[in-house]
Amino acid sequence: MSSTQLSLSVGQAFVAPDRRRHRSSMSVRIPDQTGLLSAKGACALISDTSSRNAIAKQAGDLSVRGFLADYFSTPDHWDVKTSATRVLRALNGWCYSQSTFVKNGSYVASLSAMVYRARDAHLFHMGDTLVFRLRGAEFEQLSRDHTTDLGGYRYPSRALGLDGSIDIDYLQLPLKQGDIFLFTTQAVRGTLMPSDYVQLIRKDASDLDAACERLAEAASERAQSRGYGADQFCFQLVRIDQLPEEERDHPGRIYGDLPIPPELSPGERIDGLEVQEALSRTAQSRVYRVRDVHTEREMVMKAPSPELSNRNAYLEHFLLQQWVVERVKSPFVARVMEPSRPRRYLYYLMVFVEGQTLTEWARRHPQANLTQRLDIAVQLGKAVQALHHRDLLHQRIHPDNVLIDVHGQVVLTDFSACHMRDMDGHRRSRELARQVGLSEHSAPEYALDDSVGRRSDQYSLASTIYWLLTGGVPYELTPNRLRSHTDLEQLSYRSARLHNPEVTPALDDTLRRALDPQRSLRFRRMSEFLYTLRHHDGRIGKDRKAPRRLLREPANFWQGIAGILLLLLVLSWLLR
Repeated sequence: MSSTQLSLSVGQAFVAPDRRRHRSSMSVRIPDQTGLLSAKGACALISDTSSRNAIAKQAGDLSVRGFLADYFSTPDHWDVKTSATRVLRALNGWCYSQSTFVKNGSYVASLSAMVYRARDAHLFHMGDTLVFRLRGAEFEQLSRDHTTDLGGYRYPSRALGLDGSIDIDYLQLPLKQGDIFLFTTQAVRGTLMPSDYVQLIRKDASDLDAACERLAEAASERAQSRGYGADQFCFQLVRIDQLPEEERDHPGRIYGDLPIPPELSPGERIDGLEVQEALSRTAQSRVYRVRDVHTEREMVMKAPSPELSNRNAYLEHFLLQQWVVERVKSPFVARVMEPSRPRRYLYYLMVFVEGQTLTEWARRHPQANLTQRLDIAVQLGKAVQALHHRDLLHQRIHPDNVLIDVHGQVVLTDFSACHMRDMDGHRRSRELARQVGLSEHSAPEYALDDSVGRRSDQYSLASTIYWLLTGGVPYELTPNRLRSHTDLEQLSYRSARLHNPEVTPALDDTLRRALDPQRSLRFRRMSEFLYTLRHHDGRIGKDRKAPRRLLREPANFWQGIAGILLLLLVLSWLLR
């Protein structure tokens, strides 16, 4: 570990008669924890909007707060670019979706975020906010202005929330002790010259707050003398006071220098945890029920398989599993536990759920009615929703990965294939799922190398529910055995009503749609699927029934259309 740590100084100033009406937001976060500062660095941000309405201002504030909250929650083994890019894309998607629900406004904001980690700075930029670097007497703009001229006004382009997808400018640059970074907005254009910035900052660089005040005062005076608005200026300065020593590359750093635990047997102890039972042994992992000898708590320990010591790719994903469990807060998803003493091996702990798998529950409760089974189905759907809200795919939903506790509550487990949604057609997610292993409940697209997504989890969830209601699978040829797209034609849905007469026609239609071999024909959102499950008695509007009939009987529909057209053609011929 480096003997010195990164050290920064910060200064800020606003020109704002009414701070609540100011269009810009800025913030800096320097973690107090040494480990977090080393792993994630420090962040400085500025956002700006082109409108004074409350919605636009809210977008800027939320983007700054959201980035700081989510960036420092990303896995420690992710590099800066991966962490920041994924957080910004998630924020962009949220802002863009929120704009569809408001009138006379939009969640659009320019944003510049700079991460200072080790001896490098990483700049992420969207829109027209301004970032400069002062090194000695050299004053250089680091950000690019993405603007569009409309009717004599300049508007930001490529801004956060402007489109469903976004291009993010990325720049990595080495740091030097004494570097000063200035964050400001387009409002300052036409006021201060580069020489003004250098002079005003260098006048007394030891007090950055005073330097920002000088910049704000000078910009306001210059704007007033030229007839500009002078109430929307903000300045933020960050100075590099100290840099850490050069980092030495060693593979163990990414995994916290922790070795993989050896094979464990009941009665053996590790870090004060006594193994009670081996719950699972697979090629990738080991799962044990353990007891903390100090607190007497029973927990579940998951560790990589000892044979994977040199497979760093899986170890990286193993750390992602722990992060998934820590990040998702839901009573229907397994919860992480903190060890009572420092770990000397690579593993993570989860709450021990006293209960049984869904497979065991179904075997022990053959007389359970439809209502009881659908209650389990809806709980399981909420667990999957909790993952999707965090932009995560589970990819291993099947009865053996679902626990039912003594109170009848569902807990979703096994995150061995869980993965962040990718931006490249989810190729890495699909490859991980295939590496861990497909099941009879996996969606067809996994076997056919097609794009996967949330609707793939929807298929696995629906297939598990179908099994829970009928004891079988919806297709004679299970999707995990598909070899080509022509095999999709052999997938003929077997009505759940044939196996369970309690299943209503509406519920059968719901399952049929969620289990459609074509991913695009399934429910667009998980919430819609769960809504129809809860209304399985058929009390769903006629507007929802019509599209499903068209999907079930496309041939009859188009034959009817063709007949009508033929009749019109004959009538037009006779009336000549």
